[in-house]
Amino acid sequence: MSSPYEGLAESAWQKKTEELIKKHPLSTKELLEIVMGSWESIFSSKLGMRGFYIGKDIFPKPQIMGFLLHELIPLELKNRYPKEWRGDKDSADKDIVCIKDTSYSIEVKTSSNPSHIYGNRSFAQKTTKGKKDKSGYYLAINFESFAENRPRPKIKLVRFGWLDSNDWIGQKAETGQQCRLPTAVEKFKLLEIFKLT
Repeated sequence: MSSPYEGLAESAWQKKTEELIKKHPLSTKELLEIVMGSWESIFSSKLGMRGFYIGKDIFPKPQIMGFLLHELIPLELKNRYPKEWRGDKDSADKDIVCIKDTSYSIEVKTSSNPSHIYGNRSFAQKTTKGKKDKSGYYLAINFESFAENRPRPKIKLVRFGWLDSNDWIGQKAETGQQCRLPTAVEKFKLLEIFKLT
């Protein structure tokens, strides 16, 4: 599948991203509502027989909070539209699968960094057969981590857009396990739908 940005100058990226977002069956308003609702669900859910709460009794690391968002967002969509959306079932699936048209499926990226998202090293490598395509729609969520003076962290930034697999830049070191996005890609291919002020 060719990139929707193919042949476009960087100055035209934002307009193309706006077109892609408008074409998507989920509105940015609904996506934001689901993200915020999923975040609230994390803090209102009881854990264990004694009913422990995250943010009161348990203070998970950012990776755990990201994992919970990855699970809750697709579940919320599946609950709303059981015949249209579901979570991933195998390694070729995106995090949120559009049942009727997989070209609208969404990869979810979360980070406790205030403004950047990252992928693991595989995102900077060519897609292999049976693995998920790294090009397509992305929902990027940045959130605060727990701190002594912050028992109830907040969502800082939510962006939606389209990334191509070759947008990711892997770490040069052989042992590097992370990849990042160039500034222009984050700015013009992932558009803000929420920013904490």
